[in-house]
Amino acid sequence: MELWILIALFTSCLLGGLSVFLFKSDNKQHLKLILSFSGAYLFAITILHLIPEVYHTADHSIGVFILGGFLFQILLEQFSEGIEHGHIHQPTHGNHAFPIGIMISLCLHAFLEGMPLAKGPQHQLVFGIGLHHIPAAFALGSVLMQNQVGKNSILILLIVFALMSPLGYLFSEGISKGSIGSIDRYFDRIMGIVIGIFLHISTTILFESSVDHRYNMKKLVAVLGGIGIALFNFFLH
Repeated sequence: MELWILIALFTSCLLGGLSVFLFKSDNKQHLKLILSFSGAYLFAITILHLIPEVYHTADHSIGVFILGGFLFQILLEQFSEGIEHGHIHQPTHGNHAFPIGIMISLCLHAFLEGMPLAKGPQHQLVFGIGLHHIPAAFALGSVLMQNQVGKNSILILLIVFALMSPLGYLFSEGISKGSIGSIDRYFDRIMGIVIGIFLHISTTILFESSVDHRYNMKKLVAVLGGIGIALFNFFLH
């Protein structure tokens, strides 16, 4: 276990959520650029590192689990309403209620995202996941505020959300070392599910970043920057 990973994942997510008290939720331009960069970076890391590694250590049936992870993320988004992509939805018809489905699905999503860190390219993934969670946490904070959740409760919920990826990392590390039960032999299948989730999240972000399949110059630079840094790290190692 590396302490810096836990700190980086927790603080990036929490600060992203707390920034909702400082900035207007309708000022989304910077969030979209962060999303475009992180989506491209996660996609490149998944293609360059995670997929080759999991196919190298597992049989070809791992593709079934990758597909399952992709479909599972689609299911999660029926409850999270796309907050993973930085979407912010207004309450309908003045109906304010605690969005329990959003909270549960987001926490599960974040927990699973932390799992590849046990065996994957840690420095690259921590950077990408941390960036990805900044707009997601901001969107979560905005939704909670719009549903008239108290500030103290928002802070507690943001802390819970920020803890999910570190917990996923710790759980995954325990599995990979065989210290959690005897399910370490299923680690590659779990990784396959996480890869499917990463593929869905990153491609959705990239598609949603364009209007009529066109990118403006800022978003194009953000996307190329994310891919470029991933390629630099790939050839560097």
